[in-house]
Amino acid sequence: GHTTGPSLNNDKLYKFAYSAEVYVDQVKASLQKSAGYRISSGVDVNLLWRNPDNDDDQLIKITITDVQVENVNERPAAKNVFKGKSTEKIIGKEYLEALQRPIVLELVRGKVKTFYSYQNEPGFTQNIKRGLASLFQLQLHSGSSREVDISGKCNATYHVRQDQVTKIKDLDSCEIEKKGFTSHNRILDVGTKATSATVYVLEDSFIKSIKAEENFVFVLNYRRKTGAKIVSKQRLELKSVQAGLGLIAAKQVASVIKTLDPNYVAMPLEAEPVKSECKKCPSLSEHWQSIREYMHPDKLSKAEAAKSFLSFIQNIRKATKEEILKIIKSEKKEFLPQIVDAVTSAQTPESLEAILEFLDFKDASTSILQERFLYACGFASHPSETLLKSLTEKFKGDVANEEIRETLVIVMGALIRKLCDRGGCKLPAVVEAKRLILNRLEKAKKGDNVQMYLLALKNALLPEAIPVLLKYAESGEGPISSLAATALQRYDPSFLTKEVKETMNRIYHQTRKVHEKTVRTTAAAIILNSNPSYMEVKNILLSIGELPMEMNKYMLSMIQDILQFEMPSSKTVRQVLKDMRTHNYDRFSKTGSSSAYTGYITRGPDVSSTYSLDILYSGSGILRRSNMNIHVFDRSTELHAIQVVIEAQGLESIIAATPDEGEENLDSFAGMSAILFDFQLRPVTFFQGYGDLMSKMLSATGDPMNVVKGLVLLTDYLQEIQLQSGPTASAEFLGGLAIDISGGMEFSLWYRESKTNVKNRVAVFVAGNTEVDSFFIKTGMETTLEAETALDFISTVQFSQYPFLVCMQMDRVESPFRTHMTKYESLPSGRRYTARRGKAATLAGNEYPLHQENSNMCKKVFGAKSESAGSWF
Repeated sequence: GHTTGPSLNNDKLYKFAYSAEVYVDQVKASLQKSAGYRISSGVDVNLLWRNPDNDDDQLIKITITDVQVENVNERPAAKNVFKGKSTEKIIGKEYLEALQRPIVLELVRGKVKTFYSYQNEPGFTQNIKRGLASLFQLQLHSGSSREVDISGKCNATYHVRQDQVTKIKDLDSCEIEKKGFTSHNRILDVGTKATSATVYVLEDSFIKSIKAEENFVFVLNYRRKTGAKIVSKQRLELKSVQAGLGLIAAKQVASVIKTLDPNYVAMPLEAEPVKSECKKCPSLSEHWQSIREYMHPDKLSKAEAAKSFLSFIQNIRKATKEEILKIIKSEKKEFLPQIVDAVTSAQTPESLEAILEFLDFKDASTSILQERFLYACGFASHPSETLLKSLTEKFKGDVANEEIRETLVIVMGALIRKLCDRGGCKLPAVVEAKRLILNRLEKAKKGDNVQMYLLALKNALLPEAIPVLLKYAESGEGPISSLAATALQRYDPSFLTKEVKETMNRIYHQTRKVHEKTVRTTAAAIILNSNPSYMEVKNILLSIGELPMEMNKYMLSMIQDILQFEMPSSKTVRQVLKDMRTHNYDRFSKTGSSSAYTGYITRGPDVSSTYSLDILYSGSGILRRSNMNIHVFDRSTELHAIQVVIEAQGLESIIAATPDEGEENLDSFAGMSAILFDFQLRPVTFFQGYGDLMSKMLSATGDPMNVVKGLVLLTDYLQEIQLQSGPTASAEFLGGLAIDISGGMEFSLWYRESKTNVKNRVAVFVAGNTEVDSFFIKTGMETTLEAETALDFISTVQFSQYPFLVCMQMDRVESPFRTHMTKYESLPSGRRYTARRGKAATLAGNEYPLHQENSNMCKKVFGAKSESAGSWF
C-alpha cells in the first residue's frame, strides 16, 4: 500500500558507507586548513518487522561496522595525531565495542517513534548512534512539523521534489537541556548564527544518499573579525543491496524486541549530556601560583593582568567553596583585592558562598575588600537572584563602614536593573529590593541618606521611580536636585512622559524657584535629547542672552554641538533658528569659557564610539562641573562605557571673587563621580567645607586620587552545543579589563591657575575557545586579542583675567594591539597538533581635536606659561 515514509524491502540487507566530519576555523576561512577529524564506517540496515495492520509502521536494525578515524584534511605524517594508531587504540576497546552494537528504530510514517539501544553504554557512543538514527527521520510530503531528534524537539521544514527531499531544521527553536550564559550588554556579547540542512535522495522508495550539514558561527559584536565557526557534516551513501534475513513474525513491537534481545531498552532520541574528564588539570592553588605575579597591584594596567584574571575565573568556576577559601585565607594583603575581583566575577554558587563567608561587613578594617566585592557585583555579567538577596540581607544587617553601606545599596540598584532586563522584575528578591529602596527614600531625613537611595535609583532606572526623582529634582537642595536630574537623564527618552518634560522646563526657566546652573543645564539637556517640541526649543533659544554669563556660553555651545554632530533634535533646532529673530547677533556672540563638544573616537563597521566633553564654569572662572563621556554603540544598542564628572562649588572665596547670583551660600565642595559600563559608582569627595579645603590646599601634592582600580569581566559568554552527528561542542568567550582611573584637582594661588586631571589606564584581554569534544579527541580554535592604552584628560584654567583662559587636552598614548589564533587537535594521551598565527600592531597616539576655540586657547595658555614658569605654590 501507499506509505508516507521511506519503506524497506523484506529480506534485504542495505549496505551504506557513512562518514561524520567536524571542522573548526575562523569565520571566513575555507575548510582546507581547518582543525577537525572524520569518523567513517560501514552501516548495515535491514527490516525486522512490519506491522500487519499498518505497513507504515516498521522496525529496522542499524549496525555500525569497520570504524575508521582520520584527519579531516590531508596532513604530513609528523602533524597527524592519529599516525600509527589503530582505531581500537584511538577510541578504546570498550567504546569501539559499544559503537558496533546494533540499534533498533521503530519508524512510523518516516518519523522515529522509538529508539532502542543498550543501557550502561558510554554517553559518547550512544550519542554517535543517536546522530546516525536521526538521519533516518524524514517525511515524504512538503510542510513543517515539530519533531524530536538528537538536537531535541525542533521545528523542521520539508521541501519535496520528485526523488529529492530537503529538510531544514531551525536550531534556534530546539528545546534541549543547554548550559551557558551571555553577557549583560549586547555590544559586549557574542553574536551567533546556527543553520542545519539535510538533503535526501530516494530510490525504490528507500534512501539512496543523505548529505547533512550544520554550521555554527560566533563573533564578538564589538569586533566581528574575532570569531569562530564549527561545521559538522554527515554523509550516508548506499553501496549495495544484498539478500538478508527474513522478518520476525509478531503482532506487537514489544514481542519482536524480546525475541531479538531482551536487553534492548527504549531510550530518548534526544542527546544525553556528557562531559570528558580533565586528566592533567592543575588544582586551583597550583594555577594561582602560576599567575600570581601578574596580579600584583602595580601590574594592573598590563594586558597580562587581564589575561591571568580570565584564566583564574575559568578555574574558580570548576572549584569548590573550600578550595577557593583556602587561597583567600592564605594570601598576602596586596593580592586580596584582585582575588576578590576574580572570585566575585566567577558567579557560581560556590564562589558566592566562599566570598560571603570570608567578608565580614561588621568589620571596618577590610572595607577595601568589601568595596572590591561590591563593585564586582555591580559589573556582574549574569547576576543571580541569590546575589541580590544576599546583598539585601547584608544591607539590613550591621555594616561598620558608612561608605560600604552606601555602596551596598548603589550596587543593589544595578542588580535590580540587570535582573529586570532579563525578565526577572517579578522575582521575590527584586520586588523586595525595589520596595526597600523606595520606602527608605521616602522616610530618609538626612541628605546623605537621600543621596545614596537616589544613586541606587540612578542604577536601577525603574519606571515607577520617575515621580520621586521629579520631586527631588525640582524641590531638593543643590547636590540632591542635581543628582535626581542626572538620574532622569539616564532613562531612555521613551520613558520621559509629558510630566517629566513639564518639570524640566520649569527647572530650566526657573518658573517656581531659583535653581543652580548645574541642575538647569541638565534639565535643558534632557529636554533637547527627548524629541523636543518646536516651542520647547524656541523657549530655550530665547533664554540665551538672559542667562548668567558662563551659562549663556555653555548653552550656546550645547546648541552648536547638537547642530554640528547632527543629533536627533538638530532638525527642530535648525527650523527654529530659521524662523525666528532669536538668531540675532547679540544673543549669539557671548563671551565666556564654558563649552560642550562631541566627537568620534572610532567609526567602524561593527561599533562606533564617541567622546563628549562639557565644562561649565562660574562667572569668576572656577570650575563648576566638567563632564567627560565615552559612549559605544552599534545599530541597536548603546553602552555608556565611561563617565567622569568633576563638580566643585563655593570656591570663590579662595580667590576672593564674587559668587554667582543664587550661589552665595554654597558650602565649599569638590568631588568626582564616575559611571563605568552603565554602572554608577559611589562618588568620591576631594574636600568638603572650607577648613578641609584649606588644609588640603596647603598640603597639596597634586597626587591624583584613585577613583576606581581593579579587574572587570566585560564579556562573559558560554554556549554548549549538541552537534547532530553526536559530539558536543562549546564556544566560550571571555573579555577582561584591567583598569586604573584616577582624578585630581590642584590650585596655584600664585599663578591664579587650577588644573583638573583625569587619567584612564586600561588593558584589555579577550580569549575565545571554540571546541568540539569527542571522548577520544578534542579539536578547536583558541583566539586572543590584547591591547593596552591610556587616555589622559587635563584641563588648565588661568583666572588672572576675564574671560579666563581654559585649555583642555585629551591624549591617548600609543597603544600596542595583538591578536593570536591557535587551531588544535589533541588526544587524551597528550599527543597534540597545533597551528598558530599572530599579528601585532601599534595604534599611534592621538591628541583628540576638541573645538577650534580650545586649540586657540591652549596656544595662549602655554605661551603665557613659559614666561612665568615656576613651581606651584
